[in-house]
Amino acid sequence: MSLGIDDIRAARQRIRGRIRQTPMLRDEMLSAGLGTPVLLKCEHLQDTGSFKLRGATNALLSLPPEAMARGVVTASTGNHGRALAHAAHALGVPATVCLSRLVPANKVAAVRQLGAEVRIIGESQDEAMAEVARLVRDKGMTQIPPFDDPAIVAGQGTLGIEIIEQVADLDAVLVPLSGGGLAAGIALAVRALAPRARIVGLSMEGGAVMAASIAAGHPVELAETASLADSLGGGIGLGNRVTFSLCRDLLDEVILVPEDRIADGLRHLGRLGHVVEGAAAVGIAALLSAAFRPSGPTVALLSGANIDPGLHARIMAGANCVEPA
Repeated sequence: MSLGIDDIRAARQRIRGRIRQTPMLRDEMLSAGLGTPVLLKCEHLQDTGSFKLRGATNALLSLPPEAMARGVVTASTGNHGRALAHAAHALGVPATVCLSRLVPANKVAAVRQLGAEVRIIGESQDEAMAEVARLVRDKGMTQIPPFDDPAIVAGQGTLGIEIIEQVADLDAVLVPLSGGGLAAGIALAVRALAPRARIVGLSMEGGAVMAASIAAGHPVELAETASLADSLGGGIGLGNRVTFSLCRDLLDEVILVPEDRIADGLRHLGRLGHVVEGAAAVGIAALLSAAFRPSGPTVALLSGANIDPGLHARIMAGANCVEPA
């Protein structure tokens, strides 16, 4: 499927005025310690608290009016559902969000508060996606996938354009990696505009499906496990059409980060005043642990802020995992 920088530029024009251009801030502590600029792309300050609003808004605005009238549906680990609910509410489009029981309660509540119908289905993203397929078939709703869709990838790719505009001499960008919509979109933009920059995908050690799929050479399934980086969970779909091939072809490296290192990343960012979810801390975790060694200006994408406050307090107090000790 052909997708490129022109699609991302069109998406940027389409969503202009409906999303924020988020700031790029220097991490002075890490920059001094590593001897090269470390920059934080603060997408956790986006409306709805994550980058997902970009793709969801672009996908909705790409639909014909009759599809909007029938309503939209998605499966989500939380942030995409919240973004779709927000964008649909702004456009007056009925929305249903299917979530697994692994999605944290604060993310479920946030989706409901935005006016979407919420359905809690099964123990995995794959089970929630089966309910989406039923609603599409039986109710005529339009599916807005969380990642494996050209309009979603193009919307997330607008972040890549912003990064290049904000960091002219970019050497590397560290991108949280799950279903691949974010990583694929950013990679497409960076490859087009700063082809020498390295693009690194990062995920948690347990249940990193895209990483396992790239290693296998084809989409695979893995059991989901509880993680501080809960929004990086879920499958990529055995019939993945868009993001698997883009991530396989465009990412220079994939790094898996253990839970205690993700906790270190959360604490480091918390001390800097950034309250983020575990998925947003994986790039910083890799830098702190030397799993990634920068050789020039490096951007760590802080992808989302939607962490349970109690969990964040426990991590800041020294906990290293999801469940209380």
